[in-house]
Amino acid sequence: MNTVPHNRFARWATGVSQLPRISVVDDDESVGEAIKSLLASLGFKVEVFNSAEAFLNSARLIDTACLIADVRMPGMSGLELQNFLNTARCWIPIVFISAHDDGEARSGALEAGAIDFLRKPFSEDSLLSAIKCALETRGDDTEDPDQDCFTELQ
Repeated sequence: MNTVPHNRFARWATGVSQLPRISVVDDDESVGEAIKSLLASLGFKVEVFNSAEAFLNSARLIDTACLIADVRMPGMSGLELQNFLNTARCWIPIVFISAHDDGEARSGALEAGAIDFLRKPFSEDSLLSAIKCALETRGDDTEDPDQDCFTELQ
């Protein structure tokens, strides 16, 4: 990722006490920590999980405004996580990241509602653009997006 100052989120957050929470699910600790460092420097609350199962078992499901997930991970894959969340009616915007150029996974993820599918290594600008789109999508929800999710998962 490039190191470039990003003022668009500073301007976007004017008048907001804190930017939303973003959860990162990636089994590669260095990737998760790099994304966390970038996003935290912009004012986001960020939590990193090393597996989809760890994310699902956390308290972050309720307040995650955007999920950044690796596609290929041991255990539950990112695509399986997306399917699980969709089935449980957990409408969390997802940005997928992957080191593999897998057109089938990309098209399946996007058809199932993913905001974007970024190939590692990706630029900070492409990640931030996808997050901005995800947060705007989340803001367009007219009903409580988590209500059905928690009923289903409890």
